[in-house]
Amino acid sequence: MTRVVFMGTPDFSVPILRQIIEDGYEVVGVVTQPDRPKGRKKEITPPPVKVEALKYSIPVIQPNKIRDPEELKEVLALNPDLVVTAAFGQILPKELLDAPKFGCINVHASLLPELRGGAPIHYAILQGKKKTGITIMYMVEKLDAGDILTQVEVEIGERDHVGSMHDKLSEVGAKLLSETMPLLLDGKLTPIKQNDNEASFAANIKREQEKIDWSRTGEEIYNQIRGLHPWPVAYTHLKGQVVKVWWGEKVAGTSKNPGEIIRLEEDGIVVSTGNNTAIKITELQPSGKKRMSAFDYLRGAGETISTGEILGDLNE
Repeated sequence: MTRVVFMGTPDFSVPILRQIIEDGYEVVGVVTQPDRPKGRKKEITPPPVKVEALKYSIPVIQPNKIRDPEELKEVLALNPDLVVTAAFGQILPKELLDAPKFGCINVHASLLPELRGGAPIHYAILQGKKKTGITIMYMVEKLDAGDILTQVEVEIGERDHVGSMHDKLSEVGAKLLSETMPLLLDGKLTPIKQNDNEASFAANIKREQEKIDWSRTGEEIYNQIRGLHPWPVAYTHLKGQVVKVWWGEKVAGTSKNPGEIIRLEEDGIVVSTGNNTAIKITELQPSGKKRMSAFDYLRGAGETISTGEILGDLNE
């Protein structure tokens, strides 16, 4: 039986690990990130992949740095025939890449060579793409640059966001891996080299990318809102306070002042942008308060806002 080591960390990785187990491979170990503080109470919380692995009594290794000689030694001692990674979060050292008989492969949530890096789902939506996908490729020491084994496209709908695409791509990734592994192990795949000249990158989201610039077009702002939903969430300023914009819709509306509240409707706050497509904020979270619908906000905390007010920090 093929000895598999699985390496992954977040929720995205869980259906992929589960699929390998259900397909009958011998998962001899799972490698994931260390337990971390989480939430407001900073409670030490295990990664989702660890929780899943323990359900099946699979040994779990949690290296701070996979390149550390002692921690690497522990992984190599598992003697895998194949290493499968999915959103593990660290680049593997050459010694590990060269160890398994069938190599190390990765399940990546983009159509490589597009969107190499840690946030491909976010960037696909931020950039307004109509499709993305899953790529399974050999791992190399360079970020997401290995030869492609299999690939499948997934449509991005007009109302899709990071959360919905995350779930779709995780399931598609599990299915594609299930189809790919037998072909790989039987030597029936011909790897395809990536064209580095066509590569683009999706680095982890920075705080400044979360701030809405109302001078951009309504289409760009809508993509920003859904490209950051449900994490880390776009934000703006209202009366000097940070307001998270959880969701919004594109509607008709214009003003000479981008960021101006041009209408207050029963279900939303309509804000002008840099073109004739306004954004109706339908779900938001004022500083220090819970996430709420615009309907509830306008009947409570937002009673004092009015048309003509400007969203955004004018000093930025």
